[in-house]
Amino acid sequence: MPVIRQTSLRRSLLIGILLPIVLFVAIDTFSLYRQTLHAVNIAYDRTLLASAKAIGELIEIQGSADQAHLRALIPYAALEAFEADNRSRMTYRVSDAKGQWIDGAQNLPAWQGRLPDQGPYAALVDFYDASLDDEPVRVAVLLQPVATGSERAMAMVQVAETLELRQTLAQQILLDTLLRQSALIAVIAGVVLFVVQRVTRPVRRLSHALASRQEDDLSAIDESDLPRELRPLTQATSQVMQRLENLLENQKRFVRDAAHQIRTPLEVLKLQVQSARRGDIAPDQALQDIEATVDRATQLANQMLSLAKIEQLRQQKDYQWLDWAPSVREIALDLSPLIAAKSLDFEIETQPCTVLAHAWILREMTRNLLDNAIRHCPAGASLRIDLRQKGSYAVLLISDSGPGMDAAQGTRFFQAFATGRPASGSGLGLTIAREMVLALGGEISLENRYEATTLVGLDATIGLPMKPSKK
Repeated sequence: MPVIRQTSLRRSLLIGILLPIVLFVAIDTFSLYRQTLHAVNIAYDRTLLASAKAIGELIEIQGSADQAHLRALIPYAALEAFEADNRSRMTYRVSDAKGQWIDGAQNLPAWQGRLPDQGPYAALVDFYDASLDDEPVRVAVLLQPVATGSERAMAMVQVAETLELRQTLAQQILLDTLLRQSALIAVIAGVVLFVVQRVTRPVRRLSHALASRQEDDLSAIDESDLPRELRPLTQATSQVMQRLENLLENQKRFVRDAAHQIRTPLEVLKLQVQSARRGDIAPDQALQDIEATVDRATQLANQMLSLAKIEQLRQQKDYQWLDWAPSVREIALDLSPLIAAKSLDFEIETQPCTVLAHAWILREMTRNLLDNAIRHCPAGASLRIDLRQKGSYAVLLISDSGPGMDAAQGTRFFQAFATGRPASGSGLGLTIAREMVLALGGEISLENRYEATTLVGLDATIGLPMKPSKK
């Protein structure tokens, strides 16, 4: 099985904060090193230029006319002042304008480049990298005008320096920069770690508080000492725990009521079987009584399963936009044998009404109300179903001609196992209908219907929100 890595909030914060800082410091270190190295090269290039100028001052023209030629009398001491700590060696070469050697190192290659269009110095100078005896050198070339009497000429002075001192200084600069930037990263990492630890302390405290709770403690989380950023999470968690508490309470009540209600028909069934064995009543009568008890127990079990399924669908929220009218007509057709058995004057009228619901809830809700109305209607009485739109609601009205309900009973009809009359049913039909209506966000009501002052029946009304019309 694949291993699921748990994401640490502290690790994510540290990586998210330190990684960009480290990348920025690395880029800044490289940029700083390049800038410093460029400044060092400029400084050492000035030394090379000073050396070239010093040599250029020692060049003169000997002879005149066609015999005129350049001559350089340059002692080595002229370069000693520019050599630093004997860690670099300097070499020079003096040539005429055509590149012919006059003085200095003959193995230093003649300059073949061109002067920059706009150099940093007023002199005619250029700097370039070259190689002398397989060793890298930095070279400054100076075009030095020479005038002696009436003679004029142009000398080319090249001064080369080995790179030991530059490389040593560059390495020292890089090392110092890395040390300073490493110390900076260490300080930043320490501060970030301290801040992250401090900021995540409420999370750890909340985790410890939840872990140390009793198994049955589903109370709301105390938010008094939590930061604002955590409160949406704790509020959502408290809402979930509240829903779990309600769910557990409903299950406890359901199991308690179910155990009480199922025990009764089972005890009656046992007594009926014992009575039949003793021969207290005729076999046919005993079988009829047993069958009636089994039917009531079966109806009770089915209704209890329906209650459990309603809660499941309420949690899943697997709803769709459905037309209620076909379900109403389908249920009326399924229960038509019961209507015909009582010779009821039945009337149905529906209009298309689209509601957000589950198909099973929609059918069972309608079936329970219609079945309840049929059972309470006297033989030959009238029964009417009407489904129509009223404002933003789809309203289902089932009007029977039964005895209605006592004013004292009121909403007790919607309580589990409450019936208007003994032996008239399990008392779960209207409870199931009410739970289904509430699961769909609707309303249900029972009202006596009068003609003048005479009670003529009961009106059961369900209202469900309809699908908003497109404008």
